[in-house]
Amino acid sequence: MHNYQHILALEFAIKEINENSRILPNITLGIHISNSYYLPKWIYLASMELLSTKGRFIPNYKCDLKDNVISVIAGHNAYIGQFMSNILNIYKIPQLIYGSTAEIDDNIEAAFFRQLFPNEDLQIMGLVQLLLHFQWKWIGLIVPNLEHGKRFIQNRLDIFSKNGICFDFMEEVSKDSVTNDIETQLNGFGLLYKAIMKSTANVVIIYGENHNMPVLRMLLFISEYEDMQMKRKDKVWVMPAQMEFTSVRFLRYRAMDFIHGALTFAVSSKEILGFKKFAQMRKPSSEEEDSLTRVFWEDAFECSFSNAGLDEDSDNQCTGEESLETLPESVIESSITGHSYSIYNAVYAVAHALQAMLSSKSRKRGNGWELSQQSWQFHWYLKAVSFNNSAGEMVSFDERGELATGFDVINWVTFPNQSFHRIKIGNIAPVTPPENLLTLSSEEIVWPTIFNQVQPFSMCNPPCSSGYSKIKIEGKPFCCYDCLKCPEGKISNKTDANDCFPCSEDQYPNKAHNLCIPKHITFLSHEEPLGISLIAIASFFSFISVMVLGIFIKHQDTPIVKANNRNLTYILLIALLLSFLCTLLFIGQPDQVKCLMRQTFFGIIFSVALSCILGKTIIVVLAFMATKPGSKMRKWVGKRLANAIVLSCSLTQFSICAVWLAISPPFPDSDMHSMAEEIVLECKEGSTTMFYTVLGFLGFLTAVSFSVAFLARKLPDSFNEAKFITFSMLVFCNVWISFVPTYLSTKGKYMVAVEIFSILASAAGLLGCIFSPKCYIIILRPDLNRKEQLTKK
Repeated sequence: MHNYQHILALEFAIKEINENSRILPNITLGIHISNSYYLPKWIYLASMELLSTKGRFIPNYKCDLKDNVISVIAGHNAYIGQFMSNILNIYKIPQLIYGSTAEIDDNIEAAFFRQLFPNEDLQIMGLVQLLLHFQWKWIGLIVPNLEHGKRFIQNRLDIFSKNGICFDFMEEVSKDSVTNDIETQLNGFGLLYKAIMKSTANVVIIYGENHNMPVLRMLLFISEYEDMQMKRKDKVWVMPAQMEFTSVRFLRYRAMDFIHGALTFAVSSKEILGFKKFAQMRKPSSEEEDSLTRVFWEDAFECSFSNAGLDEDSDNQCTGEESLETLPESVIESSITGHSYSIYNAVYAVAHALQAMLSSKSRKRGNGWELSQQSWQFHWYLKAVSFNNSAGEMVSFDERGELATGFDVINWVTFPNQSFHRIKIGNIAPVTPPENLLTLSSEEIVWPTIFNQVQPFSMCNPPCSSGYSKIKIEGKPFCCYDCLKCPEGKISNKTDANDCFPCSEDQYPNKAHNLCIPKHITFLSHEEPLGISLIAIASFFSFISVMVLGIFIKHQDTPIVKANNRNLTYILLIALLLSFLCTLLFIGQPDQVKCLMRQTFFGIIFSVALSCILGKTIIVVLAFMATKPGSKMRKWVGKRLANAIVLSCSLTQFSICAVWLAISPPFPDSDMHSMAEEIVLECKEGSTTMFYTVLGFLGFLTAVSFSVAFLARKLPDSFNEAKFITFSMLVFCNVWISFVPTYLSTKGKYMVAVEIFSILASAAGLLGCIFSPKCYIIILRPDLNRKEQLTKK
C-alpha cells in the first residue's frame, strides 16, 4: 500500500464524473483495482481477469453485460505496460499508462497506448540541463538491474557525454535486492554503499522507479548492519519522475535526512479542488469493495480490524475513526503527487472520450451490449480527446500518444518528525527551444546540510580559471584534466576553456592572460625626452654648420678656403646643414607628407654631400697630377669637373627618388605586431627595392669617395684634404655599418631614433673631420693660412 494516494485519486475522479450530469449522464463508471506486486505473473493474471466474468477466472469468457472494460489505467513501472499489452492488445483495449514505459517498436501495439507520462527524452534533456546549470560534470549513476535501467545505459548515456558529463561510477541495483536472502541483500548493498561513499562525486543520479525508493533508504543505513569502515557522506540525490516517495513499515521510523536537499522531477501537476478534503475525510467501510482501504488503514495506523481470526480484545484495534491528518508525510502525502494527478487526468480522458464516442453513435447510447461491440473503436476517440480539467489545465495527447505536458523540478526539505516538504523550484516545458527547456529558481534551493547552504561542487577536479586552458590527463575520463597557463599573446576569458585564443591586432593580453587590453598608440614625439634630445642635438649641429659656413664666407679670400674649391665647400656645408635639419621630419606623428619627404630628402641631401666630397677628392688628385711637366690632366682641373660630378651624382639620386615616388611611394602605416602593448605609427617604404636602391647609391658614393681619398691621403700638399676626407669616410662607414644590426634589433619608435642618430652621427663626422682642422687654422692659427704655406712644398 505504498501508493494509496493513487487509489484515492482514481476514486475521487470516478466520484466527480458519476456525480456530474453533464458527463455520461446515463452511464455509471466503475473501477476494478489489481496489484501486480512488481511481478510479471501477477501482471498477466490481472490482465486476464479483466477478460473473465467477475468472480470466475475463465479468460476470454464474459457472461455479464454490466462490467464492460472500456479502458485500463496502469502504472507506474515501465515493464507493467509491456507485459499487459501482450494480453490486452489482442482485444484492442486502450491502455493509459501513468508511468514510464518500455520502448515499443510495433506501431500497431503503440496505437492502443496512451501515455500520461510525458516524453522521457524531454526528461533526459531536462536532467542534462539541470546538471549543466549547476556545472555538475562528475556524477554517479545507480540504475535498477531491469530492462528500464539497461535501456537507459544503452541509449541515453551518450547524451550526457556529448554535453561534457562523465560518470565516476555506474552501479546497478541487483535483482537479488528483492529476494528473501538477507545475507545476499546485505552483501549487494554493501558493495553499492562503498562505491557511492568512496566516490568523489557529490551528485548521484538514481534512475529508478517507485520500488527502488525503499531500496535506497535501506542502502543508506547499511553501515549500521555491517562494519563498513566508511563514514556516510551526504550526496545530492537526483531522481526522475518515475520515482515517488514510498515507505515500508520497518523503515517508517528511520530518519529521512537522506533525502534532504534532493532534486527530483515530477509530472507537472496542479492542486485539484476538493481532493485534499476528500482524502482527509476518507474512512474505511465494511464493504468488500473497500478492502484496499482497510488494508492501508491497518498498515498506516499499525492496528487491525476485528474479525473472526483475531482477538477482539486486542489493545491495537482499528476504530475506523482515525484521521489521516495525523499521519506523517512519509506514510501519505497531503498534496497531490504527479502520478496521482496523472491518474485523475486519465479517468477524465476516458470519460470525455467515451462521451464523444457515444455522441457520435447516439442510436446505440445506453446499451451495454452495444457499447461492448464498439469498444475496439474507443482508442480513436481517446487519441483525439482534449479538455480542461478542474484545475483549469488543458489535457491532450500528442501524435505519439503521450501527454502534452512537462515536468516540475522539486527540491525536498525534510524534518525530524518524519514529514517533508516538496518545493517546486522550476519546470521543464516541452514547447520551448531544446536549449531552453529548463527554468529554474536556484536561490530557493535547500541543499543537504553538509554543504552549509552553498551550492555543491561536483567535478573531477577544480575548474580551470580564466587565463588557463584544459589539458587532457592520459588514462582518465575527459572530465578530468589539468590546467595549462595561456602562452604569451593568448588569453582565455572563461573558466574551463578548451583553448586559449589571441587578442585582436589592436589589443594585448594582461598579465593574468584573461583580458585583452587596448594597445596605446605610440610614435617618436616632440614632447618626450628622447624626441627633445634628438631635436636639441640636430639644432646644435645645424647651428655649428651655420657657424662654419659663416666663417668660411667671412674668410673666403684666404688660401685655405680657396685651396679646395670654395664653391664645393659651401655646397657641402649647406648639404650637411640640411642633413641635420631633415632629421626633424622623422620626429612627430607620421603623415603622408612626412613619409614622402623623409627618406627621399635624406637620400638626395646625402648624395649631394657625398658627391661634393667625391668632387673635392678627385680635384685634389687631378691637381697633383697636373703639376707634373707635360701632363695632359691640366685641362681637367677646374670648376667644371667638380660641378659636373656634383650635378650628375645628385641628379642620379634625384631620378631614383622620383621613380620611387611615382611607382610605390612611402606611406603612413600602423605596426601592430612589433611591440606587444603598443601600436607604432610609422612610415612604410612602399617599394622596398627602390628604398634599397637609394641606400645602395649612397653606399656606392661612399665607397668611391673613400677609395679615392685613401689613395690621395699622402699627396705632398700643405692643405691636402684627402687625409681628412679619408678619416671622415671611415667614420661615415662605421656609423652606417653599425646602423644595420642596431636597426634590425630595435623595435617600435626606437627604430626611428636609431636612424636619426645615424644621420646625425654620420653628418657630424663629416663636419668635424673635414672642417674642424680648417676652422682651427682660420681662427687660431692665421699664420698658417698664407700662400707661402700652400707653395713651400
